[in-house]
Amino acid sequence: MLEVGKAGTLGVGKGVLPLLSDGAVVATLQASNWKEQATAAIGEREWAFSKRKGELRGRWAADPEESARLRARQTSFWKGTWTADLDGTPVEVSTLSYWRSTHRFVSGGQQVAHSGSTGGWSPRPTLTAVPGMPLEHQVFLLWLELVLTRRNNAALTAATGAAVVGGSS
Repeated sequence: MLEVGKAGTLGVGKGVLPLLSDGAVVATLQASNWKEQATAAIGEREWAFSKRKGELRGRWAADPEESARLRARQTSFWKGTWTADLDGTPVEVSTLSYWRSTHRFVSGGQQVAHSGSTGGWSPRPTLTAVPGMPLEHQVFLLWLELVLTRRNNAALTAATGAAVVGGSS
């Protein structure tokens, strides 16, 4: 299982999220607070994740900005479904639980991963993938999970604010 650790801990810089497997840091993620973009360090390679032309993309930082090795785009707003392309492997993303904001990742009719979260007051996303899934694919899917969680939280905050304002007259 890959899980997001607490920012700035376990020997990573301030504002950097350690990504853990069995308690050991296997990658880092520095996500923007304002944009849907991040920089990931996976082994010796640096990845750039960003939103471009309506899709989330992942590329090696050294690749041209318009290129993409990993992609994800929303296929249904109402159902919350997405489709991803992980280096040529198609993956369908569907909601596993609306209450917990978790997802199922399916390729070729088989579940290849699912998301979850750590418990507690400040839950952080986790990703459990099938053995053999490349770490860069797992990190991209975990970043996708972070983006979807932020979007869901923003929508919930907006809806709650509108209900409070609407009910206060």
